[in-house]
Amino acid sequence: MNQTEKGILLVSCPDTEGIVAAVSTFLFSNGANIVHSDQHSTDPVQGHFFMRIEFSHPNLLEKLPELEAAFAETASPFSMQWSITATSKKPRVAIFATKEDHCLQELIWRWQLGELHAEIALVISNHNHFRELAESAGIPFYHVPVTKDTKAEATAAHFSILEENRIDTVILARYMQIIPEQLIQRYQNEIINIHHSFLPAFIGGNPYQQAFDRGVKIIGATAHYVNEQLDEGPIIEQDITRITHRYNVTDLKRHGKDIERIVLYRAVKWHLEKRVIVHGNKTIVFQ
Repeated sequence: MNQTEKGILLVSCPDTEGIVAAVSTFLFSNGANIVHSDQHSTDPVQGHFFMRIEFSHPNLLEKLPELEAAFAETASPFSMQWSITATSKKPRVAIFATKEDHCLQELIWRWQLGELHAEIALVISNHNHFRELAESAGIPFYHVPVTKDTKAEATAAHFSILEENRIDTVILARYMQIIPEQLIQRYQNEIINIHHSFLPAFIGGNPYQQAFDRGVKIIGATAHYVNEQLDEGPIIEQDITRITHRYNVTDLKRHGKDIERIVLYRAVKWHLEKRVIVHGNKTIVFQ
């Protein structure tokens, strides 16, 4: 008996005539029904075209390899970068954290409410602080200490844990360690970080102190993909809140935590729902 399943098709390619017609025809010809479609072009003359389509299809997960092989022929003449995802298969997520718990708490809470389309497979920390928090939610916890002299060993341990648990996406929920290049390359555009600043302002460490010293009137947070340049990966989501001259650094941190947790949650949610396309060092976010 056929079971209708939902799928998501993402397309990124040079803009030209006939893209929408070709994609729509392919889906119709292969038994899919378009439920929702969104698209964006950067420039009608020499720009780039982006599309996100939600569709239904009988037994999609079973037929996905066949559908992907067939779509490759449609995609080739347009030089498309594309992916087809069956939403019945939830991505497996690993969360890295250090000592601040607000972002980790938010993600676990949203996951327990069913608001994150994922399976949180594990929590990793360079401290033991969050073992009880993770395990009380039924999430395996891994303690991997990181020091200046043990970074290579820690990286090897991270690789082993992530591979053994078939992790698709890594979330840095205020994980205060530099991610090694090998891990970034392995999980290209699949590592999401929350930076406690409205990037590109106050890159690096202690941004709240930097903001206080500068006398800013707003503070913010930025969720972005991690690349080889510190705090310079493609931005997914940002938000801000106003502050006054009466706020000290502690006040800034307290208000900033509220922004950090919701900005990271939004970015993770959109990523898991395949609403984000990375183009160069920018993102297209279909909401």
